[in-house]
Amino acid sequence: MAISIGIAKKDREQIGEQLSKLLADTYSLYLKTHSFHWNITGPHFNSLHTMFETQYTGLALAVDEVAERIRTLDLFAPGSYSQFGKLTSIKEEAGVPDWKDMVGQLVEGHEIAAHTSREVIKVADAAGDEGTVDMVTGRLKDHEKTAWMLRSLLK
Repeated sequence: MAISIGIAKKDREQIGEQLSKLLADTYSLYLKTHSFHWNITGPHFNSLHTMFETQYTGLALAVDEVAERIRTLDLFAPGSYSQFGKLTSIKEEAGVPDWKDMVGQLVEGHEIAAHTSREVIKVADAAGDEGTVDMVTGRLKDHEKTAWMLRSLLK
């Protein structure tokens, strides 16, 4: 059955391209946060271990929400490391940095995801896709708040 939700195919495809970038950023940030949760050491171990767990749990839920929005638009969501690697703007961390660098990298990652979210909102808003605008506005607020909270640890 053909999709008929009031958004033209061309517009859905453009929105899907931007959502795929957000999905890749979100997944990359999830993976980095989870790795840092496992590998954190030092005097702030307990608080950062717990904070990172809360953050990666939220990101895991966000990955599903973004992917399902892509599917709602009748498009296929990327789902492999190679696809995400091509789409994300978040730098991979292959090592185990100290806690300050971990926090700094996560601040940067959330700020990148906020920028990506704003691009999705622009494209979706221009197409009259209120559903995507609403969902991504929530994601934007989460990324901005998390970046602020993490940035506050470094002052």
